Amino acid sequence: RHRLRRLHRKLACIDGTMAFVGGINIQDDLDVPGVTQPRFDHAVQIEGSLVLEVREQMARLWNLLEWSRQQSRPRVLAPPVVPVPAGRQRAALVIRDNLFHRRDIERIYLSAIGHAREEIIIANAYFLPGRRLRRALTEAARRGVSVTLLLQGRMEHFLQHHASHALYGQLLGAGVVIYQYQVANLHAKAAVVDGHWATVGSSNLEPFSLVLSREANVVVEDKAFAAELRASLRSAMTNQSIKTELKFWAGRNLLQRTRDWLAYGVVRLLATIASPRDKLY
Repeated sequence: RHRLRRLHRKLACIDGTMAFVGGINIQDDLDVPGVTQPRFDHAVQIEGSLVLEVREQMARLWNLLEWSRQQSRPRVLAPPVVPVPAGRQRAALVIRDNLFHRRDIERIYLSAIGHAREEIIIANAYFLPGRRLRRALTEAARRGVSVTLLLQGRMEHFLQHHASHALYGQLLGAGVVIYQYQVANLHAKAAVVDGHWATVGSSNLEPFSLVLSREANVVVEDKAFAAELRASLRSAMTNQSIKTELKFWAGRNLLQRTRDWLAYGVVRLLATIASPRDKLY
């Protein structure tokens, strides 16, 4: 249970004047046998007043861990430079922890999907949404919203890969379009809704991110930013992915379907054991 409650945030703050929020780890993507392309991922460079909030969250966690491990007074980090306004975009840092912000990231997704009128594009490396998110996506598709998912095409983690496949039939049947990324491992956690709302961060739409891990996303209300992110996702779908067709997916054999549902059951069981009070999955 303890190992599943991991720090999954990918944050950096430099001199209190610039921050980065996204899904990118500090690692060599190409230092893996057989891998010739880097992971497909995103991070956002931030300047302006939001930098202080990113830094505050990092300092707070640093101090909490130092107190819990050393049983000593938390180290006081040097005060940051007060940043000046750097743009006109509206943005917010949204975090997930196991105390005061348990469902904040899930709520922003549910709100954006629920208010969507034209288009929802989501890229997610490990996609296993709970009932609320699945219902929101299928209801959006049925009311005429174009719902498109960019998901992992290569198997990186057996259980998560096949558990995700167990949901494809329901989503495709509701009119959701699914692309599977093929060129390399997909690691993105991003979304664009109606051409003006966008999010980039560390949180996948699956139980380990939404009910167990410490996560951080930035949410942006800006048409230019949303358009740039949308173009990146659409390019990956068009040039580096395969569209999943319902008629072929429904024709999979019994062994394949059984494997997927067994993987789905194991992931649900692990999430329940690690967080028995959450009934999302």
